[in-house]
Parts: sequence; C-alpha cells; structure tokens
Amino acid sequence: MRVLSVFPLMTVPVVIYNLLALTGQALSSVDEMRVRLDTDFLVVPMASGVNWAITPGHALTSLALVCLFFELIKSTGTGRAAVMNHAFSLILFIICLIQFLLMPAFATSVFFIVGTMTLLDVLAGFMVTIASARRDFGVDAGFAD
Repeated sequence: MRVLSVFPLMTVPVVIYNLLALTGQALSSVDEMRVRLDTDFLVVPMASGVNWAITPGHALTSLALVCLFFELIKSTGTGRAAVMNHAFSLILFIICLIQFLLMPAFATSVFFIVGTMTLLDVLAGFMVTIASARRDFGVDAGFAD
C-alpha cells in the first residue's frame, strides 16, 4: 500500500499516451497521432436517439481527470510518502513538458491537457501539503494566522 501512495496516478494516462504515440506509425507525425486519437472506438446509443461517439482522446482525457481527482485526495497527507509523491509528480510533469516541446507525436491538444493536469497535480499537491503542515504545526495560539 505504501508504494501506491508514492506512485503518482497521473503516470497512468501519460504511459497510455506514450504507448499510443510510440507504437505503430504515429511516432512519425503529429497528423497520424491526431487521427489515432480522433477515430471513434466506442459508440453508445443514447435515449434521445442519437449516438454518443467516444474517441481514444476523450477516454484518455476522462481517465486523466479521474486520476487527478484521486491525486488531489492523496495530496492531503503530510508524511514522507506524500512528499515523495509530489517529487515524482514534478518529475512526471518535466517529462511531459519535454515530450510536448520536443517530440512531434506529443504536440496534440490531448497531451497538452494531460500535461496541464500533471502541472495542476504538482501545484495543488505542494499547496495542500504546505497548508496541512502549517495547520499541524500551528498548535500554539502564537502560530495561528
């Protein structure tokens, strides 16, 4: 369980995008990656009579939102595992930034949104941890805000 608390959940959508981008011919151009992300892979009939088409890009963005939600819940800890999680989240954001700027297959809106979520994970994690630590440290009335 301790390993899971250190492991940033935002790694999951980033790894899935990397698998999509680095397998097949999608690595060669951003246009091929856009086609791969925008092709319908699931169609759900709705009660209104229309079909809801889900693409890999939509699914990956939704998965990243769910992972970000759980990362925000995990960020309320102030222990050593929480600090390590924030450090690994920062490393993950740096990797995402490098991939977005330097690798053609990663210059898509889907990856930009996932990368932005990794940045939000880093910022929110540090801010929540600092606020929680300040609240834990401020036991005496002299330390209160």
